[in-house]
Amino acid sequence: MKKHLFSLAALSAFAMPAFAQSSVTLYGVLDEGFDYTNNVQGGHVYELTSGYAQGSRWGLKGSEDLGGGLKAIFQLENGFNLSNGALNQGGRMFGRQAYVGLSSDFGTVTLGRQYDSVVDYLAPTTANGNWAGYLFSHPWDNDNTDNSFRVNNTIKYASPNYSGLQFGGTYSFSNDPGFSNNRQYSLGGQYQNGGLLVGAAYLQANNPGVTSGGAIATNDANFVSSRLRIFGGGINYTFGPATAGFVYTNTNISNPTTDAGYFTSKDSLVPTTGPLTGATVNALKFQNFELNGKYQLTPALYIGAQYVYTMENYETTLGGVKPKIHTFGLMVDYNLSKRTDVYIQGAFQKVAGDSTGSTLDHAFVPGADDVSSTSKQAVARVGIRHKF
Repeated sequence: MKKHLFSLAALSAFAMPAFAQSSVTLYGVLDEGFDYTNNVQGGHVYELTSGYAQGSRWGLKGSEDLGGGLKAIFQLENGFNLSNGALNQGGRMFGRQAYVGLSSDFGTVTLGRQYDSVVDYLAPTTANGNWAGYLFSHPWDNDNTDNSFRVNNTIKYASPNYSGLQFGGTYSFSNDPGFSNNRQYSLGGQYQNGGLLVGAAYLQANNPGVTSGGAIATNDANFVSSRLRIFGGGINYTFGPATAGFVYTNTNISNPTTDAGYFTSKDSLVPTTGPLTGATVNALKFQNFELNGKYQLTPALYIGAQYVYTMENYETTLGGVKPKIHTFGLMVDYNLSKRTDVYIQGAFQKVAGDSTGSTLDHAFVPGADDVSSTSKQAVARVGIRHKF
């Protein structure tokens, strides 16, 4: 990614020491494309959408040398919708990231709105968190590997690279008189050696989304609930032009409510048909098994594919059911230059097995215009991406 670097020279009038040196980098991604979605309210949708291979963004990041190997760092990253110019991430000015901190040979400590350990260490082993993006997310992005939410009020530690091994964690304050109400913590690690990449992470959030000012804000949360737990691990191996990977994630959502941002026209987790009608939802659990692969046909062209098998466990006061979700994805990407590429993506999802009598019976490819009218849904996209 080409970046524009602005050097800020120290003024001798302030007697700044010779080692003091600062830099600020401006960068960004513009991603726009045309989507086709079937089975939406009984029809088809054709639309222009932004930020699917990568979220459209611009940002500033910088550092100041404080001497002795210590640096002050910061990053401000804005997410926006290229189709209409609107802010993303709930209308926040710097909704993707906003933090300041210190970095040294012992690691980095930052404070602000940031990514959790699932995003930092586990997501890069998935297709959606690496080369494919939004359409390849696991159902409802239940494990946050596509970064549906960021964590506010967060202290983060990231270790140096120890011969390929890195690790870290986050703690997010509730900023509420109830200390544990909407707080979050996570831990993760990653090991890279040659073509091998291994990652693992754990996250827990108490009452995510129940307050707008907590760790996971109401307009950020993928599921508002009394507790969210996510853990998983993944492995990728690159041999020559080919990369293959396997990822397992486990998500446990206690007492989920119906006001999660993913639910649009069909917005109820409560069964409306069948023997579970009117039941209270106690828990919603997902186990995701992903196989992914990518092949670099030429230096400018790659093709990638993904299959995700999701076991869903829907527990209510009147019993439970266990539907299964099959999701397939295919992508072809061609670089026109070092900074500009065009791509074609397709995703298909089918929900099978037990019926919940709720929204979750309907297929929903993440990034689709809306939840499907049936148990099946397909989305196709042609896009262009430019980086600066």
